[in-house]
Amino acid sequence: MAQDGAAAAASLDVKAIGVGIVILGAGLGIGKIGSSAVESIARQPEAAGAIQTAMIIAGALIEGATLFGLIICML
Repeated sequence: MAQDGAAAAASLDVKAIGVGIVILGAGLGIGKIGSSAVESIARQPEAAGAIQTAMIIAGALIEGATLFGLIICML
């Protein structure tokens, strides 16, 4: 039932790479949302409230998917 040290270390390395990829993807996604929102607000300042609301909702969805991905990587 017990794993040997080499197999456990290899499994931990693969998990760490998976977590890194998940975090990288989330950072890129949130950065894209932020830059697009700022650009949109600069073009149409009167729509700032609606743009901010949509940006916050999209950011929350990305964070939720990221958390799910991290949990899957850790299992």
